[in-house]
Amino acid sequence: MPDSLTLAWYQFRLERRMFWRNPSAAFFNFLLPLLFLALFGAIFSGSQKDLNVIVPGIAGMSIMSTTFSALAMNLTFLREQGVLKRMRGTPLPEGSYLLGVFANAVTNACIQLTIVVLAGKVLFNIDWPKDWIELMVYLGAGVTCLAALGVAWSHVIPNFDAAPAYTNIIFLPVIFISGVFYDVGNAPQFLRDIAQALPLTHIIDGLSGALVSGRSLQDNWSGLVVIAIWAAVGIFFAIRGFRWESRRSD
Repeated sequence: MPDSLTLAWYQFRLERRMFWRNPSAAFFNFLLPLLFLALFGAIFSGSQKDLNVIVPGIAGMSIMSTTFSALAMNLTFLREQGVLKRMRGTPLPEGSYLLGVFANAVTNACIQLTIVVLAGKVLFNIDWPKDWIELMVYLGAGVTCLAALGVAWSHVIPNFDAAPAYTNIIFLPVIFISGVFYDVGNAPQFLRDIAQALPLTHIIDGLSGALVSGRSLQDNWSGLVVIAIWAAVGIFFAIRGFRWESRRSD
């Protein structure tokens, strides 16, 4: 086990170097949320209530983009290019490789959340998090859930050319329905019902409790149950359907 963890650490370091060698990836991971914050901050500059909704919403969207979207597209690309097949043929344990990839996504999510929290404090007069433990709990739960769902969804994507379309057909509706840019409580009833069934809604609620409202974990425990259910489903299908080789090689 120590050797496997050491190898996972080396793989994680390699993933970080490859990430920073791709400037466009860094842009979309770290600057895009700031652009959304700047845009909606300008629109709602006169309403602190709306800003209190936007900042946790953008934080939740950032977590989803660096986990679900990134893993769904990256794993599809690696599978199509034969990288996963070649990695499986090396002495590197499969678990160590996947742990390194997962840790890279977690790191990006943590950096994005930090950027959003700092921007909310400096630009939009959002106080420092009221409950750091709750913030870490929902960050961990959100990353685990959405990363597992991203890996599971990558099994559905037929090839890398289709990856953006397959990913965005989930990502875009979910961020709008889940209340990233508005208070989901003001949506029509049928949209609220759908939102309550989605994990991102409850991730945003938890982040909002930690960052803005001060609602405790006890107040949001039902949201953690929904996130845990989605995480279990994602992990099941991520493991059950995982493929190291492209379908084109069948």
